[in-house]
Amino acid sequence: MGEQISRMKKDSTRFYRVLLVIGIIFVAFNLRPAITSVGPVIGIIRDDIGLSNWSVGLLTSLPLIAFACMSPLAPRLGNRYSNERTLLMGLILLFIGLMIRSASVLILLFAGTIFIGLGIAICNVLLPGVIKEKFPAKVALMTSLYSTAMGIFAATASGLSVPLAHSANWGWQLALLFWTIPAVIGIIIWVYLTNQRKTEQSVEMKFVQPANNQMWRSSVAWQVACYMGLQSFLFYVTVSWLPEILHDYGVSMATAGWMLSFTQFIGLPASFFVPVIANKFKSQSLIVVVLTSFAICGYSGLLFGESYAIMIVSIICIGIALSGSFSLALAFLGMRARSARQAAELSGMAQALGYTLAAVGPMFIGFLFDITHAWSVPLITLIGVAVLVAIFGFGAGRNRFVMD
Repeated sequence: MGEQISRMKKDSTRFYRVLLVIGIIFVAFNLRPAITSVGPVIGIIRDDIGLSNWSVGLLTSLPLIAFACMSPLAPRLGNRYSNERTLLMGLILLFIGLMIRSASVLILLFAGTIFIGLGIAICNVLLPGVIKEKFPAKVALMTSLYSTAMGIFAATASGLSVPLAHSANWGWQLALLFWTIPAVIGIIIWVYLTNQRKTEQSVEMKFVQPANNQMWRSSVAWQVACYMGLQSFLFYVTVSWLPEILHDYGVSMATAGWMLSFTQFIGLPASFFVPVIANKFKSQSLIVVVLTSFAICGYSGLLFGESYAIMIVSIICIGIALSGSFSLALAFLGMRARSARQAAELSGMAQALGYTLAAVGPMFIGFLFDITHAWSVPLITLIGVAVLVAIFGFGAGRNRFVMD
């Protein structure tokens, strides 16, 4: 009888662990589509509502501003209400935001976008710390898994937006509303995990807000934060404006949307393997240099290239660089910390500062296009940002820890 009870407990714990992995993956599924689905239809939204390029760029920048504001608060919420409840709260906020944003009313469009940003920010900050605590021996593998899952849905969202809006005659509103489906599934999973938390024999993650702000005085933390922010600058600008850049290059908007999707799909191997490879070395500085070299080549190809072949090669380079850099930035949150608490603090600080930098991107690039009426100056700017990514990433990649 005792052995049977013991076996049942083990089976229950194993089921919980498996569902926890599935829950983490579904959170990852929801971290990008709400944003990447906007880029391919951003011109349709602009023309439908009557916005300028810089103001429609807010649809991508506002979530990042919300990331920056919510990131320092998310660890406190996780400490007070538990990780499971706080992640569930984030998914619910995301769902509400997706519903509100789909209304063709300007104020609701931007209000829903803010809710989306707040919900994603909570999940963004908590996931690295949860992985550090729940899977301490498999941080790199779990980071690879969830960053790849994130990339798959991000790429799918970019590719489906225009077909759903035009071919299916849904309009941009229903095309964006479609992404409530993974949010609902994620909510259901985390409702179960929240209810099971007290009965499972798992270590509960506790986030503690540092009382002396020591993390903000760490040079390593600043390097990680700047690396995360600047590579996010490149990603969100690309998600927002690559379809318009490619349309100016001579391709249709539907093709440009699938090209954006291809950019993200082609980077999936890098998204998965970069953290795994990085974990085998004490220093990741060389990996940073290789990835940013791909970014510089990619944006330079779009700037100077005139053939379709060069455009494809440039997109491939950009996809590898963006996916690999993002997953490496996530891995740094665990690699540069000695404990789950430090990982949570570093995640909150890095994403608060990092997404402040990233939020400037879509609006600033849209503003540059508005005043120059060409994509040359914006692309030169992106090349310059890629150089800064290399500089800060080289420092973040050194074998050092935030509190040492």
